[in-house]
Amino acid sequence: MASVSQKSASPLLVIIAFAIVYIVWGSTYFFIKMAVDGFPPLLLGALRFFSAGVLLLIWCIIKGEKIFIKRNVMHAVVTGFLLLVIGNGAVIWVEQTLPSAMVAIMVSSAPIWFVLFDKQNWSVNFKSTSTIIGLLVGFAGVILLFSEQLDGLFDTTTNTKLPGMIMLLVGAMSWASGSLYSKYHNTTGSASVNTAWQMLAAGLIFLPSSFLHHEVQNLQWQNIPAHSWYALLYLIVFGSIAAFSAYVWLLQVRPATQVSTYAYVNPVIAVILGVLFANENITLLQVSGLVIILGSVLLINLSKYRKEKQAKIELAAAK
Repeated sequence: MASVSQKSASPLLVIIAFAIVYIVWGSTYFFIKMAVDGFPPLLLGALRFFSAGVLLLIWCIIKGEKIFIKRNVMHAVVTGFLLLVIGNGAVIWVEQTLPSAMVAIMVSSAPIWFVLFDKQNWSVNFKSTSTIIGLLVGFAGVILLFSEQLDGLFDTTTNTKLPGMIMLLVGAMSWASGSLYSKYHNTTGSASVNTAWQMLAAGLIFLPSSFLHHEVQNLQWQNIPAHSWYALLYLIVFGSIAAFSAYVWLLQVRPATQVSTYAYVNPVIAVILGVLFANENITLLQVSGLVIILGSVLLINLSKYRKEKQAKIELAAAK
């Protein structure tokens, strides 16, 4: 892997970026559920990411950014495929059948994969007792979520959610892989340009896939409800342009494990919105799984928080 240098950034901008990622992304599960009421999943991905990519690229051109750097575009295509096509695509597809709150709970396992796939920091992460315990606790939470479906796997009268849950797990792994690839293959271009190419690449992959599944050919555009159009607009402007841009920028200026703490807030917001506005039912077992997974994320990041605090104390003492 290429070596990566941490860029400096204004603390205020970092706080604003984290707030956008935490709150907006927590709400996107709810809005994806609204959008798939009218749009087939692959077409939704194509419309969302291609539109957002084009708009962001136009904005970058207006600002005078350098757009076409071959190396940057190549990295953006790989990152866009892992993050948006596989990672986010799994969420869009599964929300056709699973409650948005349950989807968010499953995706909250992503920080576990951040640690396992971050080979460059294995020597540091696996020397930390809290990180190892956090990984074990996190896997226990994931197993707990799966246990409810495994019990009814061979019951033909029950519509099992197991395939969708497995797809979400793969999506979470791909999201972590794409995030780490983005971090360790830093480019000379701006975060906005890189984000635009990532979304454009994802949209261009989703579009032919939608045609191959006959989504576009069979879609009755006039029957798409208004709330699905509003949800799509929200996902383009806030979920993709604002939040995804903030996320990619944060990966350049903050540690990947710290950026992954969006998993603390996102599922909680998604559960609240799903229960209050979509009448979704969350079982005690699912809530328990969420609490356990979020507890594991806290343990995984505990050693890093302590090191950063100690480093600040030592720096202050040296002045």
